Amino acid sequence: MKTAGIAGGGLILSSGLLRAQKNTGGKTINLALVGIGAQGERLLDSLLKIPNLNFVAVCDIWKPRCTYGFRRVFREMKQKPEQYEDYKDVIKNHAKELDAVIIATPDLWHSPMTCDFLEAGVNVYCEKMMSDTIEGAKKMVLAARKSGKLLQIGHQRNSNPRYLYARNRLLRDVQICGKITACNGQWNRAVAKDLTWPKNQEIPSETLQKYGYKDMTQFRNWRWFKGFGGGAISDLGAHQIDIFAWFLGARPKSVMASGSRAYFKKDWAENVMCIFDYENSFQDMPVQVFYQVLTTTSGTGGYWETFMGDNGTLQISESPKLTKLYKEHNAVPSFEESDWTPLVESGVLSGNPENQDPKNTGPSPDLKQFYFPSGIPGSDKPIHMPHLENFFGAVRGENGLNCDAEHAFEAEAMVFKARESAETGQKLFFEPSDFVVEG
Repeated sequence: MKTAGIAGGGLILSSGLLRAQKNTGGKTINLALVGIGAQGERLLDSLLKIPNLNFVAVCDIWKPRCTYGFRRVFREMKQKPEQYEDYKDVIKNHAKELDAVIIATPDLWHSPMTCDFLEAGVNVYCEKMMSDTIEGAKKMVLAARKSGKLLQIGHQRNSNPRYLYARNRLLRDVQICGKITACNGQWNRAVAKDLTWPKNQEIPSETLQKYGYKDMTQFRNWRWFKGFGGGAISDLGAHQIDIFAWFLGARPKSVMASGSRAYFKKDWAENVMCIFDYENSFQDMPVQVFYQVLTTTSGTGGYWETFMGDNGTLQISESPKLTKLYKEHNAVPSFEESDWTPLVESGVLSGNPENQDPKNTGPSPDLKQFYFPSGIPGSDKPIHMPHLENFFGAVRGENGLNCDAEHAFEAEAMVFKARESAETGQKLFFEPSDFVVEG
């Protein structure tokens, strides 16, 4: 019997025993990892910290990356996953024993790979964007429905303990910001050169062409090429545009965007600025959202989202040091009634409200900063780990998914529309049908 890995107590378990363990209620999950580039490596960092996973296969068309994945799994887990170039061979040889697959390939492969694994009866965790096209994303939703298997999309903030605390406790329960009327966000990055590769590790041209790539430049820098990725607004903006709708509990009615290709002169805009208009939020308030993604400068603080109301502002980021709250001096209906002291005393916030001067109500007063309380369960984990744990919990039947295909499609429909607006320079409007997949 083929050795599949090492479980607790140092016992070597066969694939057959692991399958029997799965079918009799055991907790070990048989797993494949497809795509071991930069994002696949980040996911692997978290996967190797999660217990009760058995790596059956690793797959990448670039042999050095596939070997890297195998070596890390063997070194840290003492397991020997099979190595593959073609994901279809993973399905052919292992579909019956696989509980789940993690897909972290370029966007153009997300839809075909996801649909094929779902059809083969394997639960899927796929990175965002769902696809480089909206048609591909729709196919993924339909495939998940038809198969009855689980499909989680990698909008990992949906499982981030601090984001859940901000949305559910601060904005919903406490209504810390008061009435939210505006939001903004950004992801700013410094100029980066195109990715290169060791010349002695080039993928053979026939292999590149088999998987749709013209050459190694296109393979390594696929995010900037139409037909492969969607540029900065898809690669980075999708994470944050999703958060605005999720936190506000609403869908936008329109988007107006502007993009520039003047610096890198790539297929997709390197810098995009957009405005979403929300007719309603969970507070029955219209809200304007401004968002920018820049890849030509890292100035003004990196990446974050803010929710601004008449009582205060919440700024949140995957980086804890960029997460802050600001209390308005002349908060509505009065400073005394809107005092945050009880929230600090009860542990909802961290800070020193006594240092805030309610008389300092000039045109631009310095607002007192507050912070999240320490010790939010799970907040010290790597950023992708809670989302992966949520997926595996759903595979075991312990919980639901935090970002299934239906939710992810609704979020990414906004990104597709913003990308189109940036390309055309036109203000575009959303219809209810834009957010759902018929069929």
